[in-house]
Amino acid sequence: MIVLTFKLGYDIGYFNAQALEKDQNAELPTTQPVLTMESAQRIVSGALKEDPTNPQTIVDQIINNNHRLATIIIENNKLKKIAWIIDMRLFFKDDLFNDEGYNLTKGIEQQHNIKRGEH
Repeated sequence: MIVLTFKLGYDIGYFNAQALEKDQNAELPTTQPVLTMESAQRIVSGALKEDPTNPQTIVDQIINNNHRLATIIIENNKLKKIAWIIDMRLFFKDDLFNDEGYNLTKGIEQQHNIKRGEH
């Protein structure tokens, strides 16, 4: 009888936990955030500590609009460079390598005719 009581208590607790987990998942946003030119410019200006109303470094193009790792082209003094925005908040403008050692920055520069000597 005691075992049956514990089993019943466990089952009720388990089902309540599952219902709570489903409710929490239902509250999560169903759409992915999208990086706009304006939000990318704010991130870049903030990271480089430039005046957001008159930035020296301009976001020229968003190449890959992935909310985890977005690829952008920035321009400063007519020099273009590949940069990265990580998780819609961190800015990174150096070479980025994948797990196989391929230089992603260099590959994208070649695709968009950006010369490495312009850095």
